[in-house]
Amino acid sequence: MSFLSPAYLFLLLLLIPVIFWYVWELRKSDASLQVSGTAPMKMQKKSLRLYLLHVPFILRVIVIIFLSLALARPQLSNRWQKESTEGIDIMMALDISGTMQAEDLRPNRLEAAKAVATDFVIDRPNDNIGLVVFAGESFTQCPLTTDHAVLVNLFKSVKFGMIEDGTAIGLGLANAVNRMKDSPTKSKVIILLTDGSNNRGDIDPQTAAEIARTFGIRVYAIGVGSYGQARVPVQTPYGTQYMMMDSEFDETTLRNIASTTGGEYFRATDNNSLRSIYEQIDQLEKSKIRVREFSKHTENFVPFLSIALICLLLEILLRYFVLRTLTN
Repeated sequence: MSFLSPAYLFLLLLLIPVIFWYVWELRKSDASLQVSGTAPMKMQKKSLRLYLLHVPFILRVIVIIFLSLALARPQLSNRWQKESTEGIDIMMALDISGTMQAEDLRPNRLEAAKAVATDFVIDRPNDNIGLVVFAGESFTQCPLTTDHAVLVNLFKSVKFGMIEDGTAIGLGLANAVNRMKDSPTKSKVIILLTDGSNNRGDIDPQTAAEIARTFGIRVYAIGVGSYGQARVPVQTPYGTQYMMMDSEFDETTLRNIASTTGGEYFRATDNNSLRSIYEQIDQLEKSKIRVREFSKHTENFVPFLSIALICLLLEILLRYFVLRTLTN
């Protein structure tokens, strides 16, 4: 509740002198009838008039209080807000080359990347998100969509061997740019995840980065792999064998891609650091929410005015009829 004219509340200060005057008058009043003793009177029952003696003054105080509140025009406010969300276009470019089978992340680099990316997608319901995969070649696994249930299912179907092996970073990045360049959305982001160096494809990674910058697309590059060596499964005529592989990739190129497009470069050496990277990206790329607030005020002085009038009528009835005194 609020008051449209709160200055009228200062009328309540009138109660201070009114109450003081009333108490003072009671103290200085003298008896008009002298008697030899009060013992016989103590035996008499108090009349109803005696109990009602101070009620008119109490009613007068209540009248002043509620009349002041009514003049201040109390109002009830109903507030509500209207939100409109502007999502972000996010294209994920995921490396599915053979080296992504390395088990320095659990259960391996690709499955760890899929799990963390899936959680990222679920936590951003207002965004258009798509998926491009690449190895020796690149193709679009899912175009930009807000149907994240479909996207999550397509993430699950990503596996090794879907396309020819190799690492065509430039081609994967260019494919992602092509999928979102014509979008009217103001904020456009590519999350590029790889563990290798560009060794396939007709498009140089730096050229693809320049194209992304032209269309106002930021690239967050994630290099996956621990330091040192990692165990990688290899298929042989005798079944799956394991070999140790140096965990090295072209960090310089990934840094340049991020720098050129205004994005950032991250390195994920384990599952926790990979999850932390996606959390950082989630904080950096928040959807824009515009809020319009509305307020409706309803006048609420009638109940206060009604109480004041009722108390005034009761005071008049008591003072001039019930507690009426005879005067000469």
